[in-house]
Amino acid sequence: QVQLEESGGGLVQAGGSLRLSCAASGLTFSWYGMGWFRQAPGKEREFVAHIGRTGSTYYGDFVKGRFTISRDNAKNTVGLQMNSLKPEDTATYYCAAATAAWVIRQDNEYDYWGQGTQVTVSS
Repeated sequence: QVQLEESGGGLVQAGGSLRLSCAASGLTFSWYGMGWFRQAPGKEREFVAHIGRTGSTYYGDFVKGRFTISRDNAKNTVGLQMNSLKPEDTATYYCAAATAAWVIRQDNEYDYWGQGTQVTVSS
């Protein structure tokens, strides 16, 4: 059974940092591209970042150098370092796994999803 478990969310002031982590189990982690998405109340789910099997990285346009995605295949984890956080970054953040190498921003093409972790940025 595949499980993705996010952690690291919380409350932070604007300008602060958080590091999210996603632990994967039940899958051959190195075979999967891993993505982070977020969803704020009343809004559609939004692409945040993706790291491919070979380590290639992609980011949503709003990131503008503030976030960094990374993966550790030995530990089956993917991380998202978020700096210079803004109130508009407030959302539930989800990690997801995709087997197809071409899947990057297409959330409906990801195979597995975590339950999410809440990030709240106060002004």
